[in-house]
Amino acid sequence: MLRFILFLMCFMHLSHTGLRVLGNVTPRPITINGTYINPELGKYHAKLRILSQSCLDIKEKYGATQNGIYFLTTKSGTVYQTFCDMTTAGGGWTLVASVHENNIHGACTVGDRWSSQQGNDQHRPEGEETWANTATFGTAESSTGDDYKNLGYYDIQAQDVAVWHVPNNKVLKDWTTAAILRYHTESHFLREHGGNLYHLFKKYPLKFAAGECKADMGPSSPVVYDTGDKDSTTALYGSSLKDEFESGFVTFRAFNTDKSALAMCSGVKPTGCNTQHYCIGGGGFFQERFHCGDFTALDWSADETKSASKEMIESTVMLFYR
Repeated sequence: MLRFILFLMCFMHLSHTGLRVLGNVTPRPITINGTYINPELGKYHAKLRILSQSCLDIKEKYGATQNGIYFLTTKSGTVYQTFCDMTTAGGGWTLVASVHENNIHGACTVGDRWSSQQGNDQHRPEGEETWANTATFGTAESSTGDDYKNLGYYDIQAQDVAVWHVPNNKVLKDWTTAAILRYHTESHFLREHGGNLYHLFKKYPLKFAAGECKADMGPSSPVVYDTGDKDSTTALYGSSLKDEFESGFVTFRAFNTDKSALAMCSGVKPTGCNTQHYCIGGGGFFQERFHCGDFTALDWSADETKSASKEMIESTVMLFYR
């Protein structure tokens, strides 16, 4: 018994001493004057931040340099995840949407979220209104296999856009190298249109007969190529359409001959009126039923010289803000 009491007293003394020693440990700082001592730790912490509203904010505040999935928050405090491109042209690009054509032969069928999922309907001339509403869907990591739209599409205040054409179903780590076309604007054109595409399309409605070809085209901006060039862009579209557009631009809201509204002309500025063959997305009614769909008439079996390339048809269009 005496031995047990002595052992217990020794144990309590050692425990007390150990606790006192631990209590005196001073944690080492991880930042000095707001700068991380270990830059790699700073990059890791940046990925965990939920106080930034855009990838550009993370880039500028925390010096993040790695592409990948990050947490962002809206102005109202809702947290979401998306892909950040932290390397292209200085980085800070936020993925906000992707347009993925799940059925090129479907005329406004299920999955055509950027035009209409309820058929070619003259009573729904604005279709799903996805380009100008706050509906969201999909996930960033799966955005080459299905449509994607996050809260940043309408919440972020941006100046420019970047566009990537990435082959369908490519995994995230291969997006940059696999893209057949990547470009970005540097004109700050979004400043004049509310700071994002949500406000731009409020200003330029995607509605049948709301305007005419050439006369009522929305904003167009020159682009800087990160993958591809003007010639490779031209080659992605129908061989007989070379006089229909000028490569090296991105254009929003264009009408065709029939007054059907197309949302986005990727890499080109229309000079003709067959925009259904080189523009995507739009409202819910097209005079020609087979023009209806997220990729409109990019695939046109009636005249193969007007059909876009297989690479273009089978790639997802990814939209970024900065």
